[in-house]
Amino acid sequence: MDKQSFTGKITSIQPRIRLTRSFDEASHTYLGYAIKIAGTIDNQDVTFSFGIGKAAQAKFNFKVNDIISGACLPVPDPDMESVDYYKVSKLAKVAEGEPGSLSAPWELVPPELEVYRERGHRRLAARTYDSKCSSCMWGARMPVEIIVDNWNPRGKRKYRFETFCYGPLSCKLYKAGPNRKVEGRGGMVYVEEDWVDEANVAHREMEE
Repeated sequence: MDKQSFTGKITSIQPRIRLTRSFDEASHTYLGYAIKIAGTIDNQDVTFSFGIGKAAQAKFNFKVNDIISGACLPVPDPDMESVDYYKVSKLAKVAEGEPGSLSAPWELVPPELEVYRERGHRRLAARTYDSKCSSCMWGARMPVEIIVDNWNPRGKRKYRFETFCYGPLSCKLYKAGPNRKVEGRGGMVYVEEDWVDEANVAHREMEE
């Protein structure tokens, strides 16, 4: 398949992380960064997203409002990806954009993936993410793969998306939304209570 050429303005850059759930257990795969742009792909006006690795982000230091270009391929499995395209080549920063928001939602150059891992996240209401946090460097929309029977990891799986916040605990835009539920074997359901979020960020102060 031939790669599709694109160019456009960055409207969001966030960590690209995949979440795997197995009843009350969860693990993360840190893939790089998810970039959303408003521009053109194969000469069609469109808003779309693509994934890049940590090395590419370290090289270009992309942020909201930068104009960029490149070529990419559609992802093979949309259930397992938070982006529309991947395997980006010919990546270039065409023009440095104006600084984005310096407070919530933060639109700066995002930190290294290790910073996200160290900070930990809280669940974030999907509606709040869509309306207020989709451009924030501390937001994340993760594809989730659920292993329904943890005694048979090769068996039935389910897929969905969940939104999270890595931002300061004092952020006034933040809303947790309902507790997440995870289906298990034999019809059991695990409810991820508030204490899980609290434990994830217990090492941070309110302004961190």
